[in-house]
Amino acid sequence: MNESSYEGKQDDIRDWKTPKIEIFENIYPDRDYSITMTIPEFSCVCPKTGLPDFAVLTLNYAPSENCIELKSFKEYLLAYRNKGIFHENVVNKVVDDIVKVIKPNRLKLVGVFNSRGGIQTTVQREYTRK
Repeated sequence: MNESSYEGKQDDIRDWKTPKIEIFENIYPDRDYSITMTIPEFSCVCPKTGLPDFAVLTLNYAPSENCIELKSFKEYLLAYRNKGIFHENVVNKVVDDIVKVIKPNRLKLVGVFNSRGGIQTTVQREYTRK
């Protein structure tokens, strides 16, 4: 296995304490509908260079008992602004945190990260409640 200079730089991500995502009760849990949120100004930091990374995040979820409260979600996302984190870990961490809080029926998060070094990265994760 080839080692890289990135080893150990993301060990804290799964345990990173982010701001609380608040929720509100879904009064239509018996309906199958979805909510889409587009976050056109997401930013984080490259864990190697410390330079800013920018992305458009698109979240689509089918709520069950609860929905995401928008102001707290904005504050949650702002915590990434100064966090050194890989694109892949951004998408996985956000999905993990949302699923833990609202337990949606379905969820899909797509992160389209601006080109860096001539390479544009898109990371996508889907979740379906079992």
